[in-house]
Amino acid sequence: MQHIYSTWRSEYIGRDKHNEGCAFCLALQEQDGPENLIFHRGETCFVILNLFPYTSGHLMVVPYTHTNQLSDLPAETLNEMMQLVQKAVRVLEEVYHPQGFNVGLNLGSAAGAGIAAHMHMHVVPRWQGDANFMSVIGETRVLPEDLGLTYQRLSEAWQADNN
Repeated sequence: MQHIYSTWRSEYIGRDKHNEGCAFCLALQEQDGPENLIFHRGETCFVILNLFPYTSGHLMVVPYTHTNQLSDLPAETLNEMMQLVQKAVRVLEEVYHPQGFNVGLNLGSAAGAGIAAHMHMHVVPRWQGDANFMSVIGETRVLPEDLGLTYQRLSEAWQADNN
């Protein structure tokens, strides 16, 4: 599976971002699985792994509505986003036992949004010392787990969590 993700990353980086469309909207058109990284679809939002994770288990909760404005989302979508974030934290605690979390929105390119046109909430498990010299000086992320395995572990734990 490592080869698949390396190929995806190469294709993602090299694509024409202005003419291809939104990566989230395109992922929604595919069948859920390790190929599109979506492991849960709710009523108004879905949960997807980050193709370029900061740590193992880095996922995102994304509304189906293609918008970059919080004010565009109705209360039911905002409520479901937070409920899915709550479940994500619970599942990530069970699977990875992190020491903390970063949870948040980067609204707009200036705020660091990689996909600025489609709002998404990051849930990033954190451990003491996970920002080491490789990420700080070398500008390289080292992950102890392949995305395919992350997908499998989180998908199974998500389905097993009945809260």
